[in-house]
Amino acid sequence: MKNKKVLIAEDDLALLETLAIMLKDRYEIYTARNGEELIRLFKENRPDLVVTDILMPEIDGVEATKRILEIDPNAIVIGITAYYLSKAKSLLEVGAKEVLEKPFTRKKLIETIEKYLSKKT
Repeated sequence: MKNKKVLIAEDDLALLETLAIMLKDRYEIYTARNGEELIRLFKENRPDLVVTDILMPEIDGVEATKRILEIDPNAIVIGITAYYLSKAKSLLEVGAKEVLEKPFTRKKLIETIEKYLSKKT
């Protein structure tokens, strides 16, 4: 699956780097620090899947997901948040496939990504 592109958006730099390290042996990784960067990198690189934090500066994950799905209605977006109970529903309502609650394991993240990429041709 190394030819699959995954775009990760997370405003916490340490966590962003950790997520990239967790996935770089399996996928081509692109990283964004906020929703604005996420949208720009999505347009430029057309990743197979997006992993986005919900609470970010500039444009949050909900608005970024909305805009990504306007660009590509078939885009696969997975949300990540420490505020699952209060934030997950809003991301799912705009079209995210799933939301993972932080903290999560590498295994859980990869299983979730694979579940959606395996359906994508």
